[in-house]
Amino acid sequence: MALGSFFASSSGLDAQSHALGQVSTNIANVRTVGYRTNETMFYTLLGAQPVVKSGENYSSRVDVNGVGCYDRTNILNTGEITATGNNYDIAISGVSNAFFEVKNSFNDVFYTRAGDFSTQTENGVTYLVNSSGFRVQGFPSLEGKDEYGVAAEDIVIKYPETVPPIPTTKMTVTANVPATGADTSTYTMTVYSKNHDGRNIYMVFNKVEGLANTWDISFDIQDGTVTSAQKRVMFDTNGDLKTPKVIDLSINWDNGDAGNISLDLSNMTQLAGDTGITYVEQNGAAGGLFKDSFIDNNGVVKASYSNGDIYNFAKLALTGFTSPENLIPINGTLFEANAETGETTYVNTDGVFEAQSLEQSTVNIEKEFSNMIIIQRAYSLNTQSFTTNNEMLELLIDLKS
Repeated sequence: MALGSFFASSSGLDAQSHALGQVSTNIANVRTVGYRTNETMFYTLLGAQPVVKSGENYSSRVDVNGVGCYDRTNILNTGEITATGNNYDIAISGVSNAFFEVKNSFNDVFYTRAGDFSTQTENGVTYLVNSSGFRVQGFPSLEGKDEYGVAAEDIVIKYPETVPPIPTTKMTVTANVPATGADTSTYTMTVYSKNHDGRNIYMVFNKVEGLANTWDISFDIQDGTVTSAQKRVMFDTNGDLKTPKVIDLSINWDNGDAGNISLDLSNMTQLAGDTGITYVEQNGAAGGLFKDSFIDNNGVVKASYSNGDIYNFAKLALTGFTSPENLIPINGTLFEANAETGETTYVNTDGVFEAQSLEQSTVNIEKEFSNMIIIQRAYSLNTQSFTTNNEMLELLIDLKS
C-alpha cells in the first residue's frame, strides 16, 4: 500500500506531461493551414476499480486515486482567412460544418479544411491534390460548362490548349448615315464562325432615289455569302431609325458552314456629318490560347483563355455531418468519419468559398502559453507530491530498521 501512494502523483505527472506535449504540438502548428487545436481534458480515476473480493464473506473497496486524460480536437472552431494570391488556394468561409473531401491512393476517404491545393501528374493524368498528395473530390463538369454530375470523383485537370472561335449570333451597330453629300455609305465589321477566326462583313447603304430618308441595304462578307429578308431601311425626320430595327442575316461560308446573325440597327442615325462606326457590340470572339487554371469563388475549378472563354473542370464537393465533433482526427488537419458522425451530406456551396485564400490555424498563442504555465505549475506540484511521498517512505523504512 505504501507504493500505492505514489500513484496519484505519478499519474498526474503522466497526464500533465501529455498535456504539455499537446500544447507544444499546437504551438508548432500555429502556421499550419486548416489546423485544429487539440485540448487535453482531465478526469479522476477515483473508483475506477471499486471492489476487490477476498474470501467468501469479505470484500473491500480499492479506490484508485489519480488522474487520467484524453484529447479533444476543436473541430468546429474556424480560423482566420487570409489572401494568398495562389490560383488553387481556396478557403471555406461562414460555415463550420463543411469539409473538403479527399482520397488517398487506396481510395480511403478523409476530410479536411485545409484548401492549399496543387496539381500532381500520375501516369499522364493531372489531378488536383492536397498537401499530402491526396486527390481532391468534386462534381465533374458536363462538357466543360456550368452543369455538373451528381457523384463526386477525383478532379482531373485536363483542358484543350486552344479553343475555337465563338460564333457571332448577335451584333449591335452604332453608326451614322450622312444625311447629305453621300449616296452610298459602307460599314465594315468583324464577325466570327466556328471555323473562321474573324472575317470582315460589309454593310452598304445606297440612297433610294425619289424617297426621302430611305436607303437600300446590302451585305457582303469575306469567304462567304450573306442573304437577308430586309432590303430597305428608313429614318424619320429627326434622323432616328424608323424601320427595321433588327435585320436577320444568313451566312453561307465557302467551306460549307452556315450561321445566322441578328443585327440590331436601332442605334443608327441619319444626321449631318461623316460616315463612320462609333461602336460595335457582338457575342462572337476569336479563338483563344490557354492562359491559366484556377478555382473561383464558387468553388469551380476552371481554365481561362485569351479570348475570354472559360472551360470548367469540376466543382468542389463539400461534406457535412450530423455530428461533426465525432470525426476522428488523423492529424491536426485531416479527419476520418465513423459511425458516430452520423449522416453524411453534401453542403450547399453557394457563397461559402473565398478564392486565392486559406483558412489559417485555430491556434491562439496567448491561450497556449497561458495553458503551458498552468500545466507546468501542475506538473511541478505533482513532482513535489511525489518527492514528499518518497521522503515519507524513506523515513518509514528508517524507523523500521
